[in-house]
Amino acid sequence: MSLAVSDTASHAGLAALYRDHHGWLRGWLRQRLNDSADAADLAQDTFVRVLLARTADSLHEPRHYLATVARGLVIDLYRRRSLERAYLDALALRPECYAPSAEVRAQILDSLLAIDRLLDGLGARTRQVFLAVQLDGLTYEKTAERVGVSVTTVRKHLARALMHCLLLDDA
Repeated sequence: MSLAVSDTASHAGLAALYRDHHGWLRGWLRQRLNDSADAADLAQDTFVRVLLARTADSLHEPRHYLATVARGLVIDLYRRRSLERAYLDALALRPECYAPSAEVRAQILDSLLAIDRLLDGLGARTRQVFLAVQLDGLTYEKTAERVGVSVTTVRKHLARALMHCLLLDDA
């Protein structure tokens, strides 16, 4: 019974947070994005994140928290659009007869976004080593030459990257 009361209180807290701050957040996002539709979408996504995190009742500075969550969503939006633009530019260079269907394009883009999120948690040098070995197919020796480090350092960076990938996969 206490769970139902807790859920009701949590929903009431979220409803109050939404009512009191949704308009402000949408305006704040519209100023930064210059796009009402994107601002409305990201405002909704922000409140979905708050709902999933179950933090609506414990916020001491709700606007600061909402702005922080929304900033992360804006960064994700720009990153996704940049990656999509790069992918579409690469596709434009291929002959049309090799162009994937819209469904396959969407699947590839989703995969690219997942890989981007995965690599985002790596340091710059570790990411560079990982991509050289995994994507470019370079040997450890060639990678060491390209990056300007020892083969031992390449092994350490690659091990770090692979451990990072495994930990994220488990999560």
